Amino acid sequence: MNVEPTVQAKLLSLAAVDAELNRLAHRRRTLPEQQEVDRLQTERNARKDAAVAVEIILDDLDRDIRKLEGEIEAVRMRADRDRSMLQSGSVGSKQLTELQHELTSLERRQAALEDDLLEVMERREASKADHDHAGARVSQVDDQLGDAVRARDEALADIEVAEQRCRSDREALLAVFPTELVTLYEKQREKSGIGAALLQARRCGACRLELDRGEIARIAAAPADLLVRCPECDAILVRTKESGL
Repeated sequence: MNVEPTVQAKLLSLAAVDAELNRLAHRRRTLPEQQEVDRLQTERNARKDAAVAVEIILDDLDRDIRKLEGEIEAVRMRADRDRSMLQSGSVGSKQLTELQHELTSLERRQAALEDDLLEVMERREASKADHDHAGARVSQVDDQLGDAVRARDEALADIEVAEQRCRSDREALLAVFPTELVTLYEKQREKSGIGAALLQARRCGACRLELDRGEIARIAAAPADLLVRCPECDAILVRTKESGL
């Protein structure tokens, strides 16, 4: 294929734009800001799970407290009834003895239940402190995550602006090339990632391999408008003063 040397030279500008688009795509895939967002989201999930676990413990303790309070109230009502019967003076001696014995048992039962209730309430107080601490840790990571998301979005916006600029430059460059050349360039770019590169001294700018003397002699003897390819990677080789031919 024959292409004017000035047009061939513009392939380097197109290749530079494509290389920049590749760099931007790689940066988008490996964005440090996104990695920080992912890390903080994982940490937030872990902290949230810890907070939920404490909430479950609190719910269980609250249920135990309600149960103990109910039992204490039932014992207290039974004891009040027994005392009322004792104070009424209307019970026989046998029943009086039974009531006094039951009242003693009820008082012991109430004391034991109140001790249990106190212990559970102390455990709940400690768990509530754990819950508050866990909630504070979730809030802290939420703030960090919000900042990280904003930083990520700003970085993505910068990438998008750069990509749009590159795409615009690329469209303008493609307009100066013959369709056949664009097809050849795109096919090579799909195959190896680089469609065209500078031949600098004896080295291909695409695969970075040094060409042998025979190949360099062949290229040097080729007309300036003849499109030449790298014998190693098949990229279009653009000859300039830097090629030293």
